[in-house]
Amino acid sequence: MRMKRVVITGMGSVSPYGKGTDLLFSMLIRNESAVSRISSLEYIGGLAPRVAGVVPDIGITEIPRKIRRSMSAMSAYAYLAAIEALSQAGLGKAAVQSGRLGVAIGSTLGSPGTMEEFFRHYIATGGLEQIKSMLFFRIMGHSAAGNVAQALGVSGRVLSPAAACSSGCQAIGLGYESIAIGRQDYMLCGGADEFHPLVSGTFDLMHAASTAYNDSPHQTPRPFDKKRDGVVCSEGAGVLLLESLESAKRRGAEILAEVAGFASMCDTGSIAGPAAEPIVACMRAALEDANAAPGDVAYINAHATGTELGDIAESRAIAALFGASAPVSSLKGHLGHTMAASGALESIASVLMVRHKMLLPTRNLDSPDERCSGLDLFQKPVEAAGTLVVKNSFALGGINCTLVLRGWE
Repeated sequence: MRMKRVVITGMGSVSPYGKGTDLLFSMLIRNESAVSRISSLEYIGGLAPRVAGVVPDIGITEIPRKIRRSMSAMSAYAYLAAIEALSQAGLGKAAVQSGRLGVAIGSTLGSPGTMEEFFRHYIATGGLEQIKSMLFFRIMGHSAAGNVAQALGVSGRVLSPAAACSSGCQAIGLGYESIAIGRQDYMLCGGADEFHPLVSGTFDLMHAASTAYNDSPHQTPRPFDKKRDGVVCSEGAGVLLLESLESAKRRGAEILAEVAGFASMCDTGSIAGPAAEPIVACMRAALEDANAAPGDVAYINAHATGTELGDIAESRAIAALFGASAPVSSLKGHLGHTMAASGALESIASVLMVRHKMLLPTRNLDSPDERCSGLDLFQKPVEAAGTLVVKNSFALGGINCTLVLRGWE
């Protein structure tokens, strides 16, 4: 049983739209696509997808070289998002370095671009003469979390879940639990990933990547839609500052939302194919942790990536537990799938939707698939009728995660 209530007091974003949470939400409201055709993908043999959501130039070189030299792009994204979250929360250097703040930032794996650089030199020369020592710190699996902690002087716990597409959601849950049981007063939580052709290639090899819209990138991905044809890989970072309710009140901090519940469970039926029943169990467990019932939920932010198996399994699970009682949408039609960052970026957007009392529909959802029926797949913005949000994230390996967020009133 958790002992402390946990709230969100800061949020930071780097997305395929650019840097900043205000920009993220304004582009979502405008229904803008962050997906584009990537010309460099045309030169990779055997790779069918040509589209992705990539972060534009956001001035990474402005990060001091002393801390930037051990960062790949994803660590730089995570650092910039963390700085924004801390600034919004009004948390100063003394608190950050007090030992009472920890970090939980996950990624799918270490920087694939840096791995390619390492092995290109190693295979070409058969030696290590051209390898720079800093490459390892960009490759290591906890690169984003470790670099953020080092750059900010964090001496509290550092966690780095590597749960593929569930990493960001799981990191928020681990941060929530760390504060709830009194191990930390504050946690910087979220996820980060960087785009590399290998990421799209992995989904392409599994016949799960979008390839039909290479010449019309803004029309893909298409979660829940009859004409969906797979995942569009993207990059970015989302970081939330969590703290105990008593700490936030003591500081006089503005409370953005509450993390009311969390569950992470494994679907053992398949390492690659999702099923409805384990998703139902995960969502139910998160609601129980939040002491909430399905009828209390005002909005469900779905994982829905635009794959046939994933969208159908999640739709059936939501319909089984909630019916059509709560509006459901996915933001991947706007952003693409930002991988480990998705759970955090989509949680941030969900908090903002509730705060603005406006729920955003799934982009590119023109003709809902009948196999995704039984739930409220709204197709135009609607007013939020409550403050309780369910946020789903699922990953290869059977890793299911659900957060329950409550808007603060």
